[in-house]
Amino acid sequence: MAYAATAGGVKLAAPAAPGVLAIQRALVWLVGASGAIVFIEPSPYEIVTLLAAVTFFATGLRLVLMPLILMLVLLNVGYTISAVPLFEQSEVASWIATSWYMAVTVVFFAMVTSEDTAARLDMLRRGLVVGAMVASLSAVAGYFHLVPGGDDLLTLYGRARGTFKDPNVLGAFLILPALFALQSVVSDKFAKAFRNVIAFGIMSLAILLAFSRAAWGGLVLTSAFMLALMVLTSRTNAQRSRIVVMAIVAAVLGLALIAVLLSFDSTAEMFKQRASFDQSYDEGRFGRFGRHILGAEMALDLPFGIGPLQFHRYFPEDTHNSYLNAFMSGGWLSGVCYPALVFTTVIMGIRHIFVRVPWQRAYLAIFSAFVGTVGESFVIDTDHWRHFWMMLGAMWGMIAAAQAYKIQDITVPMESER
Repeated sequence: MAYAATAGGVKLAAPAAPGVLAIQRALVWLVGASGAIVFIEPSPYEIVTLLAAVTFFATGLRLVLMPLILMLVLLNVGYTISAVPLFEQSEVASWIATSWYMAVTVVFFAMVTSEDTAARLDMLRRGLVVGAMVASLSAVAGYFHLVPGGDDLLTLYGRARGTFKDPNVLGAFLILPALFALQSVVSDKFAKAFRNVIAFGIMSLAILLAFSRAAWGGLVLTSAFMLALMVLTSRTNAQRSRIVVMAIVAAVLGLALIAVLLSFDSTAEMFKQRASFDQSYDEGRFGRFGRHILGAEMALDLPFGIGPLQFHRYFPEDTHNSYLNAFMSGGWLSGVCYPALVFTTVIMGIRHIFVRVPWQRAYLAIFSAFVGTVGESFVIDTDHWRHFWMMLGAMWGMIAAAQAYKIQDITVPMESER
C-alpha cells in the first residue's frame, strides 16, 4: 500500500501500476549495487541515484517528512553561510555541493522506502550485497596480488581498498551488506544460508584486509547488536536457539579465519601495527583526541565556525569527529542540527525495533549498521559517506511506513466489522 506522510499525519494512497513498480524496484537494486564503486568522481552511484530520483519523481513519490527536510536544510544552510568567504577555493565549493547532494539523497531514500517498503528494501539489500561482493573480491584480489598491475588501484599503503579510495570507507561500507548476509546465515534454509556463509566470509575477509580498526570493531559490535535484537524479536524459541547456535559457529569460523591469515608474516605485521592503540596520530596534545578537545573549545567562540575543510590549517590533521566537524564547518547552526538529526533518528529507531512489520528483519540490519556508524562518527569523519546518508534516509522511510502500516492494521479490522 502506497501512502503519503506529512508533518500532521499519514494519508493512504493508491498503489502504483505493476510495470512502474517493477522499474522502480530495479532502480533501487541498481542504486544499491552502484554504491560499491566510488573510486572515480562523479561515481556511478551519483549518476544512478540521480537517474533513479528523476524516474521516481516522474512516476510518483508521495512522502513529505517536514522535520527531516527542515533539519537537512538548516544543516546545509549553516555549512553554506560559513563557506561564503571561501568559495574561491574549488574544493570548498565542491564540498558544499556534495553536502547538499547528500541531503537530497536522504530525502530520496526516505521517499523510496516509505512505499512498497518490503519489496524495495529487498531489492536494495540484493543490490548492496552484489556491490559488496564486487568490492570485496576486488579488495581481496588486490591484497593478494591476483590482478596484474592492480596493486595501485586496489590497495593503499599495503591495505585493501578494492573499488574505494580509502580502505576505511571500504570497511565501513561492507558492514551493512555483511549484516544482511549474516541474517540469512542464521535464519534461512540450508542452501540460501550456505551461499550467504560464503558471502559473509568474503566480506569479512575484505574488512579484515582493509585493516581499519573502526571497521573491525564495527563488524563485531553491530553483528552482536543485530543478533541480540533478532533473538529478542523472534517469535519462537526454535528461532532463538538457531540464531544463538549459528552465531557461535560464525564466531568460531571467524577466529579460525583470522588465525590462518596471521600465519602470513606480512599480514601478521600489518595486523599488529593496526591493532595497536598507541598510534602516533592518536596521541599527544594535537593527536586525534587532543584535537577534539581543542576544537570543541574553539567551537564555543566561533558562532559561524571556520568553514569546511579548514580544520587542518589550525591542526596537523582533520577533525576525525563528525560532530565536531559540523561545528567547525557550519558554526553553531550546523553543529546543533547535525547531532539533532542523527540522534533523533536513533531515538525514533529504538522506538520501532519491536514494531511487527513485514520488513522487520531488514529494519534490524539497517538500524544496527546505522547505530554503528553513529558511534564511529565520534572518531572519524563520516559526514560525506554515501552509505551513511542512505541508511539515515531509509530509517526515516521505514519509520514512516511502519506508522502507516499500523494505521492500516487498525482500519482494516474496523472496516471488516461493519
